Amino acid sequence: MPTLLLIRHGLTALTGPILAGRTPGLHLDERGHAQAAAVASRLAPVPLAAVVTSPLDRCAQTAAAITAGRDIDPTVDERLLEADYGEWTGGEIKKLAKDPLWRQVQAHPSAVTFPGGESLRGMSARAVDAVRDWNDRLGDDATFAVVSHGDIIKAIVGDALGVHLDLFQRIQVDPCSLTVIRYAELRAFVVRLNDVGGDVGDLLPPKRKRRARRSSDAVVGGGAGGAA
Repeated sequence: MPTLLLIRHGLTALTGPILAGRTPGLHLDERGHAQAAAVASRLAPVPLAAVVTSPLDRCAQTAAAITAGRDIDPTVDERLLEADYGEWTGGEIKKLAKDPLWRQVQAHPSAVTFPGGESLRGMSARAVDAVRDWNDRLGDDATFAVVSHGDIIKAIVGDALGVHLDLFQRIQVDPCSLTVIRYAELRAFVVRLNDVGGDVGDLLPPKRKRRARRSSDAVVGGGAGGAA
């Protein structure tokens, strides 16, 4: 089963009060760099076949922290770019929340197209397509990371859970959180969601068992129970 590690970018100066969207030149702030370093440290023992990132700087910087010390470089995939919020880009959340469209974004997002931007249906479709393509490209045994944005990750998680896009606002994705999905032939399994700390030992590949050497002086398997 391919194992997907979804990581939201670290904090920026605009995270929270502003709908940053595709605002150019927006970098991680001091807190964001610390978060990226922390998640990179957590994932250091996990072998990664690829680290795929949104092209926006805040994601590229987070991805660069994860690949530091590894033999791979981040790969940009435009399909993982933040939603195009159009005229809402750069707006204050408290002001946007007064727009009648905001209620629809929260309760019926599948019907929303942002003014001058894209639909949330389109955003979801391109993000899910990207993940499925990377699953096929990397193969069944691959563990790989995708560094992207809150709404993108929520859409991918919603698809894995088999829930309608109208329910994706119920999913929480914090900055530099880790979400893990394993893709089997018939269904996906959400292994972790919005994880911001703790051990990642369960993400390591299983150790191969050594075959016991046959010997005329011992019963294979050992122990008193193996005696005839």
